[in-house]
Amino acid sequence: MKLPASAHLTQLSAIRIRQYSSITKHPCRAILTSSHLSSFTTHRRRMSTITNGVNGAKTLDVVQNAKERKPSPIRSLFPLEKTPGVISFLAGKPNPTMFPLTSLSFSARSPHSSSLEDETTYSLTSEDLALEVETDAHGISTTSLRSILENWPAGKPKPKVLYTVPYGCNPTGMTATLERRIEVLKLAREHEFIVLEDDPYFYLYYGTAPRTPSYFSLEPQILPETGRVLRFDSFSKVLSAGMRIGFASGPDAILSAIEKHTATSNLQVSSLTQVIAAKLLDSWGYEGYKTHTERVSEFYREKRDVFQAAMVKYLDGYAEWVKPEAGMFFCHSSTAHDKLTPDLTRFKLNLTSGSDLKDIGDSESVIRTTAFEKGVLALPGKVFLPNGNKTAYVRASFSLSPEADVYEALSRLRAALVEVRGE
Repeated sequence: MKLPASAHLTQLSAIRIRQYSSITKHPCRAILTSSHLSSFTTHRRRMSTITNGVNGAKTLDVVQNAKERKPSPIRSLFPLEKTPGVISFLAGKPNPTMFPLTSLSFSARSPHSSSLEDETTYSLTSEDLALEVETDAHGISTTSLRSILENWPAGKPKPKVLYTVPYGCNPTGMTATLERRIEVLKLAREHEFIVLEDDPYFYLYYGTAPRTPSYFSLEPQILPETGRVLRFDSFSKVLSAGMRIGFASGPDAILSAIEKHTATSNLQVSSLTQVIAAKLLDSWGYEGYKTHTERVSEFYREKRDVFQAAMVKYLDGYAEWVKPEAGMFFCHSSTAHDKLTPDLTRFKLNLTSGSDLKDIGDSESVIRTTAFEKGVLALPGKVFLPNGNKTAYVRASFSLSPEADVYEALSRLRAALVEVRGE
């Protein structure tokens, strides 16, 4: 399969996404992000800084930062998955039965030859300021976005980048509507910012309505000039997560800058995984790739339906949720303001009896104690909140668990909620 001339294979990583702000001619002082899109946009690591010390000597402030660094709130729960009998809905791992490869064979040269390599140093990258933009069931709130931009302090450079996950957003499950995408593109032109369209769940859409066009494909139809959308696609969800390969499509100048950043950060994506992906795509052709992704989408739709049926059976009255139309999660709220909007894709535990719709309780405490003791794990919603506040919301992945485990796990979760509520 041949990619468009403007598309280049590149590694998609949190660090690189944050480096794009320095690509534009004007320095980026802020990055606009949809609220709680993923853990790496809301839980940014404090980075080391170089400062001038006494008599101009430079000091590297790394020790204190290292001491204060907190473990990943998601990965810190992974050891609990190894507990015998526990059923886990933690990580959004692609189901290996959907991987198109069953085996690989290759020839290697003699390992006894030597080579000389230069020692390379890497410069530090300063952290950007991220501002949250509210979202709802229809995508980014353009009212919120416009308000932020129109009320920006005079004399302070406006944000140059908007980062968003428009399909099956992790963790909210939100998919942006056509109307919202058009409004965002118009604001991008009006306020001169670039849209970073990160779309790893594009091929995991299984809704009944026609697929909404991407920002990248809409741009030439909506704007008189192009170049304000940089799109990222990923093979992680449809080929193999371990490949860590995706591709970017956008303006030549930005793609060229991405290549230069890659050369000075991790040199390149693994050559082996690039060769595997290229060979597979070449043998398939575009139609073969499309057929494969449609099969993957149907697979996750069936997994979603099983999870939905089990939720109805065991958690009616004990949780609130809306089934997603893309991705692999039943998710928590997309806002940190303790509001429940019924049409949002979310999964909230009713930790108190009655029909109170407020966000009451601490799902992390329940997951780490009562639920774990019953043999079930889910991801507490607080890991997606930048302020780390307590919340009753959780995220549950349905990608891996077989049907019997789904029913058993949600039965256990119900038992945990009954105990917590004192019923």
